[in-house]
Amino acid sequence: MKTSLFGRVRLGYVLVESEKLDQWERFGAEGLGMQAERLGEHALGFRIDAHLRRLIVTRGPAEDVQALGWQVDDEAALAEIERRLALCGIALHTGSEADAILRGVLRFVRFTGPKGQPIELFVHARTPPSAPRVRGGGFVTGASGMGHVAITTREPEAALAFWQDIFDARVSDYIEDKLDGVQMDFTFLHLNERHHSVAIASTRKPRMDPIRTRIHHLNLQAAEFDDVADALLRCRQLGFEIANSIGQHPNDRELSFYVVTPSGFEMELGWRPCLVPQDQPWTTTVYQGISRWGHFPENLTRANKLRRVGRALLSMTRTEQTLNTRAIHEHP
Repeated sequence: MKTSLFGRVRLGYVLVESEKLDQWERFGAEGLGMQAERLGEHALGFRIDAHLRRLIVTRGPAEDVQALGWQVDDEAALAEIERRLALCGIALHTGSEADAILRGVLRFVRFTGPKGQPIELFVHARTPPSAPRVRGGGFVTGASGMGHVAITTREPEAALAFWQDIFDARVSDYIEDKLDGVQMDFTFLHLNERHHSVAIASTRKPRMDPIRTRIHHLNLQAAEFDDVADALLRCRQLGFEIANSIGQHPNDRELSFYVVTPSGFEMELGWRPCLVPQDQPWTTTVYQGISRWGHFPENLTRANKLRRVGRALLSMTRTEQTLNTRAIHEHP
């Protein structure tokens, strides 16, 4: 019988590379309310819960996510993931001790996932004895992890197969919508009780990718709605670009807003998304429209639209990296 990884994997940390450490510190600490810590001259760490680090920003020119760190329950779960990756011919590399310390974990391994996205796996996080110094009621993490990531792709079928075959992700639901005049399809995947840890977004044919960065957005969950409203006001006052005002999604019912990070991808801060019951049947639904109400776009300037169109057209000239996971079905 195949070993199931469902419920044993969660988003653990996100590593970003940016030259804008001062802006990131203001954004994370003053804007969103996380605890910030300077890690020498070339790195910045953010804490939101018992883990030492959840978001790490290192100095560099990429202005993009450099790794998604996924926490697994135990060494047995990690070994099963490594077995599946080996079947697919995917090489794993052990991170250095210095890099593990930077990430706030005891040990991690690394491989390259779809779209060339570096993916890292770890079991044990470093947990200092003191409580985090955060604004308001803090953040919700626990068994469902740090939050979720949304990823745009020109190869949604291959991306879906990767998350299902490697991590036993399950489809929560789908959304269809027309954004900026382009028909979009969204697939939401849960790896545990969180409604989704990964969202996959794609255009209908022709397949294009208008997003420069490796993810469209990173989601964090606030403990109280006032934390969301207060963060929105602070981000506005600090001059950070609001991508979408407060609204509610139809599928997970989360109340949230989106703000552009100093590196260009978006951060969604939300409150009270529904959980997927583990002991009850779950009905997969197709929703029409990404938002039930609100989430009005605030940064759709002519210049931004032209940039997105240019990136979308350019993406059609490049081949997107995919991973073949068929071998997993041959050796369950």
